[in-house]
Amino acid sequence: TLKRVMESIVKLQREFFLYGEDRLKPMILKDVADDIEMDIATISRATKDKFVDTDFGVFELKYFFSEKSHTADGEDVSTRIIKERIRDIITLEDKRKPLSDQDISDLINEEGFTTARRTVQKYREDMGFPVARLRKEL
Repeated sequence: TLKRVMESIVKLQREFFLYGEDRLKPMILKDVADDIEMDIATISRATKDKFVDTDFGVFELKYFFSEKSHTADGEDVSTRIIKERIRDIITLEDKRKPLSDQDISDLINEEGFTTARRTVQKYREDMGFPVARLRKEL
């Protein structure tokens, strides 16, 4: 089962395995389940606490499953890419004048992704970053 699941992940995430993390496509458990004709619960159990060593590092199999967001062109992208972009923006921001969720949303939208302020807020909270006023340093 694990071999079939991993073969399906490699097939569905081919771009990732060839070019790296920025090519991760949105994929849910159902995609793999449909591909190898197994139950979603079986896929979930098979990928729990399992890791794969790739040319780009070691990843938990659950890493390959994410929801999707859209670019301005209508292309599907993994929400992981959006989260990483939010992390980069917050990490590199001027700590004397941190960016609001709306400012971060505007920056990401300028880069071609479709992201609302509430989405930025949700992802920021998921990653453990406080609101702008609490990130402020003197």
